[in-house]
Amino acid sequence: MKTHRNPGARRLALAAIAGAAVALATPAFAQDITLKASHQFPGGKGDPRDEMVQMIARDVEAANVGLKIQVFPGASLYKPNEQWGALTKGQLDLSSFPLDYASGRVPQFSATLMPGLVRNFDRADRLNDSDFMKDIKKIVDDQGAIVIADAWLSGGFASKKGCITGPDSIKGQVTRAAGPAFEQMLSAAGASIASMPSSEVYSGMQTGVLDAANTSSESFVSFRLYEQAKCLTAPGANALWFMYEPVLMSKQVFNRLKPEQQKAILAAGKKAQDWFAQEVRKGDQKLIDTYKKAGVEVIEMSASDYDAWLKVAQASAYKNFAEKVKGGDELIKKALAVQ
Repeated sequence: MKTHRNPGARRLALAAIAGAAVALATPAFAQDITLKASHQFPGGKGDPRDEMVQMIARDVEAANVGLKIQVFPGASLYKPNEQWGALTKGQLDLSSFPLDYASGRVPQFSATLMPGLVRNFDRADRLNDSDFMKDIKKIVDDQGAIVIADAWLSGGFASKKGCITGPDSIKGQVTRAAGPAFEQMLSAAGASIASMPSSEVYSGMQTGVLDAANTSSESFVSFRLYEQAKCLTAPGANALWFMYEPVLMSKQVFNRLKPEQQKAILAAGKKAQDWFAQEVRKGDQKLIDTYKKAGVEVIEMSASDYDAWLKVAQASAYKNFAEKVKGGDELIKKALAVQ
């Protein structure tokens, strides 16, 4: 009859060997974790959205927690509209992402580019801590991503035809708007709409596909749209266009990290957010200076122009959002309640 050794002792021995193997492998693996960050904005050319992500990458590496972030600017890793799906599936780790780009999948995100909802940077800062943004961030989280750093950008209009002031000035112009809420408002004012990410606006204007566009102050400069425009409507005191473009991280990826690595990413995100909030305020003046230097006419929207646009927006984009988007009316009310 065949004899057997103590099976319990054998299991303990195997467990010890496996444990030793894991212990040996873990430090080396921890040093090898490299996350990938993607965004559509030009790299190394002074765009603060790129610099924000680069800053997070530098600070995370400096934290010495076995983590690095490799940044892929200029849509070199993912196309702009592909990033949301990749993030929420855990295929992409981080992105500086205009949240409204995902509104086709998550209609509530249109509230983060709703005409006239923000108006200035001080109000944007207050919105970050509001019930409105808590709701938005919960939806982001439920979809499989988390906000690492808040970022709001002001924006305006540029045209190859004529200056865009009140709603009548947009009639007949083929216009790019960054999201459905602006598209609905502009269409209601008589514009024709051509949808595309900001990284494609230059070629759209160059080839005659576009007469006009609205986008952020930073994109107007970093994508050199001054080479195509005849007139710029700068944000000024009555910025109709404000867009939320946070740094997002895949929730799956974040949850797999060690606590000290998570802490390093969140700390780096907070530092970058504070830097961006100050830096982006300089962007409007940089925009004006750049376009004037290029010989482009520069104007600002008057309060009466702003009010006229807001009436168009309320009858189109706001109405549509409240009626057709789940919880849309409540989201708008929460945003408007912020003083």
